[in-house]
Amino acid sequence: MKRIPLVAFMILALVPFVWVHADFIEDFRAVWTAPEIVKRIDAGIEQHRKGDAVILVKDKEGRPLSNVTVSAVHQSHDFLFGANLFVLGQLATPELNAGYEQAFTRIFNFASLPFYWGDLEPERGKPRFDEDAPHIWRRPPPDALLAWCKAHDITPKGHPLLWHTINPEWMPAAPDALHAAYIKRFGEIAERYGNDIPIWDVVNESLVCPATYPLFSQDRAYVSWAFEQAHQAFPDDTLLMINEVMHASHKPVEENAYLKQVKALLASGAGIEGIGFQFHFFSRQELDKHFPGNLVYGPENLLDVYERFSELGLPLYITEITIPGSGDNGPAIQAEVVEHLYRLWFSIKGMAGITWWNLVDKTAYGNEGQALGGLVDETLQPKPAYQALDRLINQEWKTDYTGKTDANGRVMFRGFAGDYQITATASDGTERVSTLQLAAGKENAMTCVLE
Repeated sequence: MKRIPLVAFMILALVPFVWVHADFIEDFRAVWTAPEIVKRIDAGIEQHRKGDAVILVKDKEGRPLSNVTVSAVHQSHDFLFGANLFVLGQLATPELNAGYEQAFTRIFNFASLPFYWGDLEPERGKPRFDEDAPHIWRRPPPDALLAWCKAHDITPKGHPLLWHTINPEWMPAAPDALHAAYIKRFGEIAERYGNDIPIWDVVNESLVCPATYPLFSQDRAYVSWAFEQAHQAFPDDTLLMINEVMHASHKPVEENAYLKQVKALLASGAGIEGIGFQFHFFSRQELDKHFPGNLVYGPENLLDVYERFSELGLPLYITEITIPGSGDNGPAIQAEVVEHLYRLWFSIKGMAGITWWNLVDKTAYGNEGQALGGLVDETLQPKPAYQALDRLINQEWKTDYTGKTDANGRVMFRGFAGDYQITATASDGTERVSTLQLAAGKENAMTCVLE
């Protein structure tokens, strides 16, 4: 038997073991491209993400005009595609920061802003709201992030108001004092941002809350209390959400503790208005061992779970996503998984938004960066997963149409929900430009008058 030199053995022993699923893509495709699954997802997209448009073109006397050329250009999505905005302006060079903004705005219209209590208010009574607040990595001050969102037409979301971790050292340990501190925190945040940030994660990860948290109880009574306080603090048109970890929120329907919790909270009158689902695989080993062959994360169960939650009548959001790009063939595997997951999520009736977590490799929390779960690499070059989303969001899921009005002055098309620029052009060059907000699942009518 050939002996391994001691030095070589010691080097090998220091190399961490990485589980590699050699046939990942082949096994993954065998499940996710099954004809019945593809048909179900495609039908969901067609039914839930599109609407019909009927455009009537008239002259100024109200007579319908035939043979008028009508073009419809899809300018923005109704559906929210996003990521967290935690490293805006925090990368090493101006060039990298500019690249980050360009990569973000090309495919996203939605951003999660950090409101983690421990980083927002490390010193009691001195929240870091202002743009000139002291630097903390992955925690830019909310004022700066909100200003950037407004400048780039990005819908902001606040995350989170109450969580059992990442809290300040000074957080009160006595429940009554902690309740008072939360009421103050909610009120200050609502006063400053309530009119500008329309969506909030009120309670995060309650089903994995430890018994050491001062407000813990087996029935998680603090959840309904938090929603009551949030409703008192924030404007009525704010969407207040609950958010939960992946393993608790995606179990089959009959054993899904999250579904049971949300239904019970709604029955008790808790003001939950949106339901969030995390989807994190923080290492390639986790992905390889638990994703391709685990029926819980297979398309049939995911579709069943989300459709059952949709029956509650509230908007659903995939709030945090990490799919690793590390390991052998990592970028290709990440892209394969990302494309199929996004197609499935986009097909769900109640789904309103999907949020990737860390846009850039190695900008994740703690050791989560080892997963290389960004959509772009450290130099801001797009990875195959980014390119896949760019193709879906900016090409496949956008509608551009050109046609001519019929004898009744009408033209009809079916398109993805969102804002459209409608241009009607007569044969003599007379033109009228209008806007249409096309809603999914209904007929959207508008009239253009050519003068």
